[in-house]
Amino acid sequence: MAAGPAAVLVEAEDGEQAQALHAEVVRRRAAGELGEVAEVVPAARTVLVAGLADPRAFAADVLRWEVPPLVRAAAGTVELEVRFDGPDLADVAALWRMSTEEVAATVTGTAFRVAFCGFAPGFGYLTGLPPELAVPRRASPRTSVPPGSVGLAGPYAGVYPRASPGGWQVVGTTDAPLWDPDRDPAALLTPGTDVRFTAAR
Repeated sequence: MAAGPAAVLVEAEDGEQAQALHAEVVRRRAAGELGEVAEVVPAARTVLVAGLADPRAFAADVLRWEVPPLVRAAAGTVELEVRFDGPDLADVAALWRMSTEEVAATVTGTAFRVAFCGFAPGFGYLTGLPPELAVPRRASPRTSVPPGSVGLAGPYAGVYPRASPGGWQVVGTTDAPLWDPDRDPAALLTPGTDVRFTAAR
């Protein structure tokens, strides 16, 4: 659908298809097939493509694309060292019917991918956990969650880049700098990035 005079918002059937479509748009832009596309912004089930000379033509063309299944990047995985010391670790263990050690092993054994970013600069929504491990948000959000907090909510994992209110279930902490305005790019985690958590020793 049109999203202004030079942009199109493409809706996907689910999050995995949205990620695959985002990867395909990025690939085609890099190959010079899309002209002067200024920005490609994925979300939970949509991809916004902005800076189009002819949005209607693009919208009609994208419907004919054969979008390949999402594949993991051959290189470039970001590793985040985590201390599994979060205040909600025991609650998540109870939900998953595991020990806290097994929760840590599950999180570190999962290949995550940044589906999209939002909420705060540098905050990536990470997919990869199986559907049966989705966890509810906290009934009462915290007024302040410390930076570096590793949280779970619904089907996603994420890391708070700075102190902020939040209702995710916090299972651990990392010292990795998620957002640095003096770095290029400023965000450590960007859409399409593969992420693995490792347990701090």
